[in-house]
Amino acid sequence: MIGPAHHVGIAVKSLREALEAYRRLGLEPDFTEEVPSQGVRVAFLRTGAVRVELLESLQPDGVIARFIERRGEGLHHLAFATADIREEMTRLGKAGFGLVDAEPRPGSQGRLVAFVHPRALHGVLLELVEEPRKGIGRTQHD
Repeated sequence: MIGPAHHVGIAVKSLREALEAYRRLGLEPDFTEEVPSQGVRVAFLRTGAVRVELLESLQPDGVIARFIERRGEGLHHLAFATADIREEMTRLGKAGFGLVDAEPRPGSQGRLVAFVHPRALHGVLLELVEEPRKGIGRTQHD
C-alpha cells in the first residue's frame, strides 16, 4: 500500500543556485549526490515529515533538462513511501494506473523507485519509494 508522503521533487537548472535560495529560507540539505541511473544530481532538504528533493540534470538532454525546457523549473513529482514497491506496482497496474517503469530502478541513497505516469493523476508524476532494508547492503530488491 502507498504510505506517507516521502518527498516533493523540484526540477532546477542549477542545484547550486537553488540551494542558495533554499538556504535563505533556512533550509540546509541533508545530503547531495549524483544518481547516474536517473541522470541527475540531487539535494534532499528536510522540512519536517516531508523532504524537498532538488533535481538538476547531469546531461543537457536528460529527463529533467527536457522537463525544464518544456515546462520550466518547478514541481516535477510527488513521492510516496511504500514497503514493497513491486507489490505496489502490481496493485496500481491492476487498478488501471499507467506505470512508467516495468521494474523498480535504483534511486538516491540505495532506495528503489518507480513512477506512475502523470496521465493517470491529472498531470502529476507520482514516484513510489522503497527504503533500503536495514542490515542488507543491496542495490537491488531481494
